[in-house]
Amino acid sequence: MDESKDDDARAWDQNPSSTQPVRQNQSKSHQLRTYTGTHPKCGPHHHQLRNNWSLDDGITNHNHNYGLPQEDYLSNDIKGSSDLINQKIEGIGLAADGSDDKNHELPLPEFEGTGGGLGIFKVPVRAPLHPARPSCLELRPHPLKETQVGKFLRTIACTETQLWAGQESGVRVWNFSDQYEPGMGAGGRARRGDEDAAPFYESADMSPALCLMVDSGNELIWSGHKDGKIRSWRMDQPSSDDSPFKEGLSWQAHRGPVLSMVISSYGDIWSGFEGGIIEIWPREAVNKSLSLSPEETHMAALLVERSFVNLRSQVTVNGVCNISSSDVKCLLSDHVRGKIWAAGSLSFSLWDARTRELLKVYNIDGQIENGVDMSSMPDQAVEDERNVKLVSKSKKEKSQGSNFFQRSRNAIMGAAGAVRRVATKGAGAFAEDNRKIEALVLASDGMIWSGCSNGLLVQWDGNGNRLQDFHHHPCAVLCLCAHGSLIWVGYVSGMVQVLDLEGNLLAGWVAHSGPVIKLAVGDDYVFSLANHGGIRGWALATPGPIDNILLSERAEKKYLYTRHDNFRILVGTWNVGEGKASQEALATWLGSAILDVGIVVIGLQEVEMGAGFLAMSAAKETVGLEGTSSGQWWQDAIGKTLDEGSTFERVGSRQLAGLLIAIWVRKTLRAHVGDLDVAAVACGLGRAFGNKGGVGLRLRVLDRIMCFVNCHFAAHLEAVNRRNADFDHIYRTMAFTRSSNLLDNAAGMLRYLFLTCSLVFSTYLLWLLYSSGLPWILSLAAGVSSAAQMLRGTDAAAISPDEEKPDLAEADMVIFCGDLNYRLFGISYDEARDFVSQRCFEWLREKDQLRAEMKAGKVFQGMREAIIKFPPTYKFEKGKPGLGGYDSGEKKRIPAWCDRVLYRDSRVAPSMECSLGCPVVASILQYDACMEVTESDHKPNCVIYLK
Repeated sequence: MDESKDDDARAWDQNPSSTQPVRQNQSKSHQLRTYTGTHPKCGPHHHQLRNNWSLDDGITNHNHNYGLPQEDYLSNDIKGSSDLINQKIEGIGLAADGSDDKNHELPLPEFEGTGGGLGIFKVPVRAPLHPARPSCLELRPHPLKETQVGKFLRTIACTETQLWAGQESGVRVWNFSDQYEPGMGAGGRARRGDEDAAPFYESADMSPALCLMVDSGNELIWSGHKDGKIRSWRMDQPSSDDSPFKEGLSWQAHRGPVLSMVISSYGDIWSGFEGGIIEIWPREAVNKSLSLSPEETHMAALLVERSFVNLRSQVTVNGVCNISSSDVKCLLSDHVRGKIWAAGSLSFSLWDARTRELLKVYNIDGQIENGVDMSSMPDQAVEDERNVKLVSKSKKEKSQGSNFFQRSRNAIMGAAGAVRRVATKGAGAFAEDNRKIEALVLASDGMIWSGCSNGLLVQWDGNGNRLQDFHHHPCAVLCLCAHGSLIWVGYVSGMVQVLDLEGNLLAGWVAHSGPVIKLAVGDDYVFSLANHGGIRGWALATPGPIDNILLSERAEKKYLYTRHDNFRILVGTWNVGEGKASQEALATWLGSAILDVGIVVIGLQEVEMGAGFLAMSAAKETVGLEGTSSGQWWQDAIGKTLDEGSTFERVGSRQLAGLLIAIWVRKTLRAHVGDLDVAAVACGLGRAFGNKGGVGLRLRVLDRIMCFVNCHFAAHLEAVNRRNADFDHIYRTMAFTRSSNLLDNAAGMLRYLFLTCSLVFSTYLLWLLYSSGLPWILSLAAGVSSAAQMLRGTDAAAISPDEEKPDLAEADMVIFCGDLNYRLFGISYDEARDFVSQRCFEWLREKDQLRAEMKAGKVFQGMREAIIKFPPTYKFEKGKPGLGGYDSGEKKRIPAWCDRVLYRDSRVAPSMECSLGCPVVASILQYDACMEVTESDHKPNCVIYLK
């Protein structure tokens, strides 16, 4: 903690004219769009912009003007009519109007908690370039997911000169010759989300493309679609921006989706479908159809459709099929040996490509499984659920003649035993699910490699004999790619690894912030597709000495691709005490403050309370439901104050019982804000109820990760340690997305099984308690609490000891707001009222519990708060204005600053300036309470940050 800030605070106390500063600044540094590959064209060939590297991998460009409609394409720029965003080049520091921004508004002095540089409270490392990742080509930077609805990419394939991608609305293609040109979409326009991508061309809208296949002999790309059609596309599509290109030969291959395709060494097209179905489309029929004129399209399609060979029907004898009925996820052609590999979830089938005969069926362990239709095996999970019901029923019948307590005991023991049996019996089935086959690839030495959902890599010879296995990463393998003497592996964690042909790990790095779902080789690169739609190219020479040279050279030239953007954020918090505010009160609180802010975040507490409501809320949370009519009313009322629809747009919200957080973004900034995730952590009774706890929002703002958390901590003067524990629990456990490397798939499935059993148990317990005369509200609370306790036990057992840093610790900026309930200590009611009436806030701050706990490093470690210059916001009599409205009842609660807003940005030290190594620097321009509002026993707070 910086003690010198207290001197600044005293200076502010002695200067009444400075009591109303304006807002808070936040600076964000960005990069010009440049490519980092080894291609000789590498360099800044245009003026697109992109952020520097971050652990969250947000690297996209922004601020383009294409003069297109706001809803589909970017607006002119990100500066609003009220100069919302002040853009300044590093080192100049001019506001949008050309004046010196520093002379406009002085930031408020701040108090900083100790312990910020240790453990999970350490500021995440940032740098101009990822220090542990080789240089890459950004063919398509990570787009905001809101812009990809109906356009998500699902697979890629490469030719010598192009990269093709299958998307939810058809296909698109990039020409490698255009990869360094400014981004364009259909008609030469930069579609929102693709404004920073290299130029591409799209097909007409159609059914989602699930798989792609390159047919170099016919110079075609084949795509398999969700509607069961197989379509062809010419590689030499005309480079026209005016209209989408059209398909060539197409036919209805099956009623269900086409999951996989491959061309055999004899030219036949093999396709895989759901239910283990494999169909062959003979080369002769396909080539004849391709030779027909465009006017004979219908005839060509019929010719192919009638030529198919269904392999599953050929190997079914007397109703018994020798191959699995699981979906055919992968097909692989061994051209040298003339064989086709087909992979289901847990088994392989090996076929002769010429005779189309089944050679062998074997499982992931290499054991032969001929003569068994795996679909006839009973579903273990269904059987276990049936056992649970039988056990519960028998226990219930035996307890009919017992008294209430005996029946309750029998119910609890019966349910607990059923859950144990389900966990034990289901473990084998879940273990099998965790070994599912996800990918196949043929290496240059003729060996076949498979990747499994438990991270296992298995090497096979050409005859289907298992040779050896490797385990280099704990997460699921999603894709494989081979080139030369190297094998590339993509994982669900975003990791890419490079192995040699012996299975030795040569290199590995985090390639994307999301799962790597496909790898493809083209133009001296291995391209990786992430599930969020980003595409990066990695030089085939990677890993090599050139990587370090490129990283060093680009880091030295960072001034060429750096830019600062400034904008303002308003964060408000209010404990509304189960009431509803008038529009006049909301306008008094927020009206004048929002004139020039870009983002508004509002946190409310006690939107709705009561034992019945809390119990019902906990039950709804258990099954994934959230939100109430009261919460919706508050969002609509605040939205009306913000002129929602015209000026601001509501981006998202999260409610947990009486806690509500919502965010609005000014429309001129909306195109650069997205990827919203929400989270909630209960801290109430048994960590199960949401009367106390936190709700959070995480989103990308100009490619920086920001988190906002609204909290309500434990009440009462003496509960300091409980409040500290509430913060620690929220900070450590708030998870915005499901972790991909803490829990494996089996543990995840087991959690849902426990969830089902716990709900059954809690419902039965509720019925028993209610039937015995206990009020239904208390019965419901008891049942929900029991379910929540069982779920927490499951989670505690599943978490790995090597726990990662929490989600909040990885953000570029974190803002906490809410009714933190820290009180004034060592002071009487009358003394506190006296100091408040004299506005002696400096002395009162010394009695602030939160300040003392932060100074001791016990809570909000490393976080900052502006020096408080407003009266305590708690506790007031409703409807009574002025400072005379403090609680004068029998309890006479001591006034306190319960309602607070704190933050942490990218700075390690207060003196650090915004840079690519410190990408988010914030300052507080306004920190005040709205004392005129009287609808609650708390006063609303308002903080404005400048970034």
